[in-house]
Amino acid sequence: MATLIRTLTDHSDDVNCCAFSSSCLATCSLDKTVRIYSLNDFTELPYSPLKGHTYAVHCCCFSPSGHTLASCSTDGATIVWDTRDGRMLAVLEQPTGSPVRVCRFSPESSYLVSGAADGSVVLWNVHSMKCYRSGNVKDGSLVACAFSPCGNFFVTGSSCGDLTIWDDKMRCLCNEKAHDLGVTCCDISSHPVSGGELRYKCTLSGHSAPVLACAFSYDGQMLASGSVDKYVIIYETNTGNILHTLSQHTRYVTACAFAPHSLLLATGSMDKAVHVWQLDNKQPCAGNAIEKDSKIRTAENWSEDDVSAWLCARGFAELVGLFKANNIDGKELLNLTRESLTNELKIESLGLRSKILQKIEELRIKTVSVSVAVPDEFLCPITRELMKDPVIAADGYSYEKEAIENWISNKRRSSPMTNLPLPSLVLTPNRTLKMAISRWLETQQKCGETTSF
Repeated sequence: MATLIRTLTDHSDDVNCCAFSSSCLATCSLDKTVRIYSLNDFTELPYSPLKGHTYAVHCCCFSPSGHTLASCSTDGATIVWDTRDGRMLAVLEQPTGSPVRVCRFSPESSYLVSGAADGSVVLWNVHSMKCYRSGNVKDGSLVACAFSPCGNFFVTGSSCGDLTIWDDKMRCLCNEKAHDLGVTCCDISSHPVSGGELRYKCTLSGHSAPVLACAFSYDGQMLASGSVDKYVIIYETNTGNILHTLSQHTRYVTACAFAPHSLLLATGSMDKAVHVWQLDNKQPCAGNAIEKDSKIRTAENWSEDDVSAWLCARGFAELVGLFKANNIDGKELLNLTRESLTNELKIESLGLRSKILQKIEELRIKTVSVSVAVPDEFLCPITRELMKDPVIAADGYSYEKEAIENWISNKRRSSPMTNLPLPSLVLTPNRTLKMAISRWLETQQKCGETTSF
């Protein structure tokens, strides 16, 4: 069983990474800050937030002792902090000046790796805070890194899809193509791994969109993954079976982290929230878990608590009590009409009724989308939701107009799909795609009349 025990909403922009020490939880964000919380009660520590980066913070990690914390940013720097008082111990500038995407401490705290958007990777000596070795991946941006449990090698992943194994002297031991569309994250379990050996074992499926984050539990028995589909899936590593599917985030899930020596899981998202979960060590049997989790994916199977969470996420928190009093579950929610909102729930405000109905209609479309497997080209690459007003950007991809406009307005001048600079910010309506989506929806609605969608 996975129980949501805390939601942290202090960041003002996308959460990019979460990390645990034995006593703290750290989170970092596009808002340029790193925040640190006590695991005793999840209150923010007095010196938090840590402010030192001038641009978005992409990654943060604790040293094994928990006494120091590293964070890296678009500003081209990796900062090392003292977690006892929040002091800045060192600013490690990437030699190339490129935005730093990932950082990791070695298990014995001797080294710190920083990887950058230009493919450069630096191995820093933690004691001297000096560059010990440096190298480059062949192509692409370096976006992922993980040390082996013994510390004698580490793995980096790049946006071109390569995994590279390096020894502790920065010698390349192995380089293999892992993913056609690029690596976004990687982790190594606590189980013994022989140095320099990279072998394919299995493929875990379950997400309906790109995976952005993954992490092994401290004992290596579970693997958590977060995705553009807004779900977090927890797998049993020995069998590959799905144990839990967590659906509380409302935007891309960008971060997953397990606590050391306990069954706490933190997940971060572009919805600016960090959820902290308590996992039960008595795992459900695989068959029951898969059956249960498949039901979570459609709103018609939501519980009353799921409906309450949905209301809060869309700004209708004041209606939670009313909906609970009327036992509104997912099926009831999808069947609500203007008349039932007026006569049965007694919602007097015309404006409020209209807003709720609009969100319910969006949910109906999304529920049909999940049930019928919408063609991927009809889904916005940013929101992974059915597009209503598709436009073509300068990278050649089609996006929901509002989503790509928000992407650009947040000073992101790069393509959401390729991460390359957009040569132009002009957006062209994709009328052909809009017509195709409209025809597809009409077909599904006709089917719905006979299949009770």
